[in-house]
Amino acid sequence: MYSTTFRPKKRFTAGTIRYSLHKQAQASLQSGINLRQVVRLPDGENLNDWVAVHVVDFFNRINLIYGTVSEYCNETTCPTMSGGSRYEYLWADGENYKKPTALPAPKYIELLMDWIESIINNETVFPVSTDIPFPKTFPTLCRKILTRLFRVFVHVYIHHFDRIVSIGAEAHVNACYKHFYYFVQEFDLISSKELEPLQEMSSRICKD
Repeated sequence: MYSTTFRPKKRFTAGTIRYSLHKQAQASLQSGINLRQVVRLPDGENLNDWVAVHVVDFFNRINLIYGTVSEYCNETTCPTMSGGSRYEYLWADGENYKKPTALPAPKYIELLMDWIESIINNETVFPVSTDIPFPKTFPTLCRKILTRLFRVFVHVYIHHFDRIVSIGAEAHVNACYKHFYYFVQEFDLISSKELEPLQEMSSRICKD
């Protein structure tokens, strides 16, 4: 059962570069300026730091968005992790699921969120101090995390958007999606093939 009270432990320590980047990103968002400009790497900042801040932020936001529909997403309503009839996602983590495995959507998303949480809380991968370098695998790993998080957007939009609308959260979810979409486009973090399931919607709402 997916817990809507689930929260990641990852927080940025006050006074660090990553904390100030996080605050900078938050302030830009709240000022209502163009999201295409918000996602651009600030002058003089490290790309890995900027990506790290956003990966954690998107994880938090998408986790909360899914939490609003999770009671409607169960093994009966969503027996597969899909985005309509054309797209089905299989889970593999190289450990408990060595081969890509079909799972009900809530199980897939639970495993996904646990997998991401374990990565972002691993200080050898997401270092807390800027004295510790990011591993060479960091960009590839972030692409994988963001690609899988995008699949949660796909599932929510295609299978549970009526619930989002019914609680009046459509504008908020769309804003989160646009921020995410512009960010991954700016740094080429998700392949165009993976973005296909929401291509029509993206071209409609991601214009500004």
